Amino acid sequence: MTLLAVRALSAYYGDFQALFEVSLEVAEGETVAIIGANGAGKSTCLKALAGLLPVPAASVQLGGESVGGRAAHHLVELGVALVPEGRRIFPSLSVRENLLVGAHLGRPGPWTLARVYSLFPILAERRDQPGTNLSGGEQQMLAIGRALMANPRLLLVDELSLGLAPGVITQLYRVLQDVAAAGTTLVIVEQDVSQVLAVAQRVYCFSKGRVSLAGAPAALTRAQISAAYFGI
Repeated sequence: MTLLAVRALSAYYGDFQALFEVSLEVAEGETVAIIGANGAGKSTCLKALAGLLPVPAASVQLGGESVGGRAAHHLVELGVALVPEGRRIFPSLSVRENLLVGAHLGRPGPWTLARVYSLFPILAERRDQPGTNLSGGEQQMLAIGRALMANPRLLLVDELSLGLAPGVITQLYRVLQDVAAAGTTLVIVEQDVSQVLAVAQRVYCFSKGRVSLAGAPAALTRAQISAAYFGI
């Protein structure tokens, strides 16, 4: 069943057009990768899906319902959660309080503090410390945990590996595979192509605000991906 359908999505920052009629689909339970060079429109796409940019209602459908342009908190109520680029940890809150922010709308589901702590034991150890005292990798764990506390059907992850050590990236991808196996649908924006293609069932490559390539990773050659990535 298709959970997310994007149809001819265009998005703007003022007069600047960042996306040009992007279309993609994400099936229930699927992990989908969005790749592309800097400025290709990847993060803009996730912002539009998460309700952070004004877009036409019919351009984004969740479970068959048109939800484009709805406010972010309405989309969280419907089961869409975003792990933002840069993590956006609240500096005045502890690790525990940052996690509880994710649950403030009270959406029912399996993700609780205890379950997030079991997924990321370091967060349990440091629960009373300010969130910004954590390392970059630990802050990314906190951002993922905070989004999971919203009990999403669809988890949007923006630039998962940005600025992180290879070992931490590998650990985070293992965790996301566990999250997917538990039934959460994932859309991951990533520049580390080899990591994300190893876990994705489908990939969309963006170039200059458009989809330049789409398909199952196993069906695409490295040459095809490179050409689409760099807009050759």
